[in-house]
Amino acid sequence: MFIKVYEAAKLYEAELVVGLLACDNIEATIINKRDSQYLFGDVEVHVAAADAEKAKEIIANREEITLLEEDE
Repeated sequence: MFIKVYEAAKLYEAELVVGLLACDNIEATIINKRDSQYLFGDVEVHVAAADAEKAKEIIANREEITLLEEDE
């Protein structure tokens, strides 16, 4: 069973998260739900249910660091 752990408007954002998770040996899959013609919808990152909590924590830490860097 797979769990959605991240949702992005752009494909490259989801790819960055997949790479981030791969650094911690968490296998992730991208589900692209964006319409190719009208460009609406989101891109989702899914991981195995066993890895979901750790993945969410890694993503939250990344987003916190990004916010801190923007404030400087």
